[in-house]
Amino acid sequence: MKYLRNLLLFSIISFFSLNALAEQSVEDIIKGRQQIFDRNYTMAKRVQALSEQGKFDEAINLMVRMNEGYKKVINMFPENTKEGFGTEALPTIWKDKENFNQLMVKTSDDLIKLTSLIKETDNIEGTLGQFMWGNCKACHNKYREEH
Repeated sequence: MKYLRNLLLFSIISFFSLNALAEQSVEDIIKGRQQIFDRNYTMAKRVQALSEQGKFDEAINLMVRMNEGYKKVINMFPENTKEGFGTEALPTIWKDKENFNQLMVKTSDDLIKLTSLIKETDNIEGTLGQFMWGNCKACHNKYREEH
């Protein structure tokens, strides 16, 4: 039921976001999603460092910001953005859009779960691996060019 609720929420957001995307250029959309992913990666590295230092409140704030990025990026893969402007997105995203979107929803949900788990875990590295880095790896393995 929670999955369906999240999917409905993302569908509503998608509907309103499509109008905004229609006014953006292909370059703006591609560079915008790259910026979100780059920012999320930078924040993920910082989450790792802060968590290892016991600075959980600062790490949690970054997790929430990352979560917001994944909610935005799910709508930034219209058909006309498959190529150009340095995109590293593989065609698999558009061929397997439903699963890609589900992975973005899962990643977003897992970051919120992580905000409540990080202070209590005895295994910071393992918890971050399961709820943050594992999702990054799953996406990169299937939906992004190697680099």
